[in-house]
Amino acid sequence: QGLRALTGLVASLGLIVFFVAPAILEGRSPTGVAFIGALAVMFVTIPLAHGIGPKTLAACLGTAVSLALALGLADLFIELSHLSGITSEEAVYLRATQQGLSLQGLLLAGMVIGALGVLDDLTVSQSSTVMALRRANPSLGFQKLFRSALGVGHDHIAATVNTLVLAYAGASLPILLVFSLAETSLGEALNFEAVAESVVGMLVGSIGLIAAVPVTTALAALLALRLEKDQLADAHAGHAH
Repeated sequence: QGLRALTGLVASLGLIVFFVAPAILEGRSPTGVAFIGALAVMFVTIPLAHGIGPKTLAACLGTAVSLALALGLADLFIELSHLSGITSEEAVYLRATQQGLSLQGLLLAGMVIGALGVLDDLTVSQSSTVMALRRANPSLGFQKLFRSALGVGHDHIAATVNTLVLAYAGASLPILLVFSLAETSLGEALNFEAVAESVVGMLVGSIGLIAAVPVTTALAALLALRLEKDQLADAHAGHAH
């Protein structure tokens, strides 16, 4: 199981390095490339780590829907906050050397790929929970199955969102220290693009994660109700505890 997970990790990095980055540099839409690349990473890593079956299918569908939502939210929030994407030396260099490259699109792509890292864990857990509940009590209907699994998801979502926020906060720590030394107020700090980018990234990722719980739970419940007992056992076999 661990070996498959490591193989999936290597494949994910390979897709980002050898597909996503070159495609963006060739002038293709960073948004479209990031979404396709994220889906490719999902279709490689989830089946590798958890096997192929109903649980994986539900998790992939839930992840895809949540990624599409995160993509739309990122596009909306970037436009509303007028983010340019020019907050680092690397961005300045890309702007000077790659005239056709959209830095806003690149910023959006980074948010989508960043959200994927925690999305797949959440969707697999929700799908596995639904399958386990259905296997333990085959008499459960959609409504009870959905509500029971959603109760478990509420506990998981709090920890997962916290993980995402801490990741962004850790990456922004040097900037926060600079503002602290300058005695900059929170309102003033939010007007700086470097801080605003992190806030938008946290919002996009958090809303995508929160939406992933009911979406994946509903999809997994609909699928579980159509499975026989032996198929439910197969759906559990690939789960990593």
